[in-house]
Amino acid sequence: MTVPTPNSVLNACLPMVASKSESNRALILRALAGADKIALDNLSAARDTRLLEALLQSDEEELDPQDAGTTTRFLTAWCVAANRPALITGSPRMQERPIGILVDALKALGADITYVKNEGFCPLRINGFKQVTRRVSMRGDVSSQYVSALLLIASFLDQGLELTLEGTIASRPYIDMTIEWMARFGLKVSEQNQTFTVEPQTPEPGRYAIESDWSAAGYWYSLMALRGQGELKLMYLRDESLQGDRQLADLFVELGVNSEFVEDGVVLRPGPRKEKFEADFLHISDQAQTFAVCCAGLGIPAKLTGLPSLRIKETDRIAAIQTELAKFGCEVEVIGDEAMLLPGGALDVSGQEIHTYDDHRMAMAFAPLAALGELSMDEAEVVAKSYPSFWEDWALVCPKEA
Repeated sequence: MTVPTPNSVLNACLPMVASKSESNRALILRALAGADKIALDNLSAARDTRLLEALLQSDEEELDPQDAGTTTRFLTAWCVAANRPALITGSPRMQERPIGILVDALKALGADITYVKNEGFCPLRINGFKQVTRRVSMRGDVSSQYVSALLLIASFLDQGLELTLEGTIASRPYIDMTIEWMARFGLKVSEQNQTFTVEPQTPEPGRYAIESDWSAAGYWYSLMALRGQGELKLMYLRDESLQGDRQLADLFVELGVNSEFVEDGVVLRPGPRKEKFEADFLHISDQAQTFAVCCAGLGIPAKLTGLPSLRIKETDRIAAIQTELAKFGCEVEVIGDEAMLLPGGALDVSGQEIHTYDDHRMAMAFAPLAALGELSMDEAEVVAKSYPSFWEDWALVCPKEA
């Protein structure tokens, strides 16, 4: 598709999608607590969330989480805690994304899990569960989803859980979000020296609301940075948020976007920007693509670090960014899995086509470059994975036909 060109002066109020991260955590807790005890408002319409909701209600032995990483990991832990035999499959790409660290931890707790094809990867068969210990340790630097998956089920285990994380903890805000959502349900987590302790507990019945998605907000911040005129209002985002990607609002100040928080959301306006950019994305890895593309579009030198998890996302996001930005004349230097260096300089945008690699965040991260020139994109519908109304919202910032 050809990406519609935004207005030269932005002026729109965007409804925003509900948080997929919050929704998925709430769904697991509701499934374990009992759907009759928990009501959820403003649940995300993202494909991954709807898929998780359907799989949690399914009576089929085979559960296919498709290409959804969070869904796969949370579902695996839920099947164990619920002592629910299942064959968990996944798309070809999902079967290339590691899950061995989580499976090893679940097996240590007493889960009977076998790999159907390749060791450490889906498909996997869950045969049953009888807890043999409450103590387990795992690396903390690979994926916070493994940690969250274990914490979400911990209160429902007969012996509870003592989870020790070894080394650096990656994406810590997502772990904090998990703990906060557990607290909303009345479930307590204590932490000391990177050991999380959760006793067997019963959740409190109630009604809980999902916040709008800060991860999705980054694309609109990027568009404002690149256009540099007007204002955008993003509805129902809070300054005091559980979501780690709230940090993007502070980082975008350096790229020329100021945020004013109002009662029902946040208003974006242009401001001065710095001549170069540097940031660590270890705890907000989903924003790395957005910032890389935005810095390239602004033509400023940039250094992005803390990127190891990008290699095992929906695609190898480091390689994908490097390949796609090269089309515009931006040669990104990659240092292993740790850093991307952007040289600065003007982009040649007009007429370029973006390959999305079946990755929703590739599509949305590159869309704001349409502010600089004509741009097309294959498989633009991939945004449905996390932000199904993205192109509808995009139309709100584009010229209306006469």
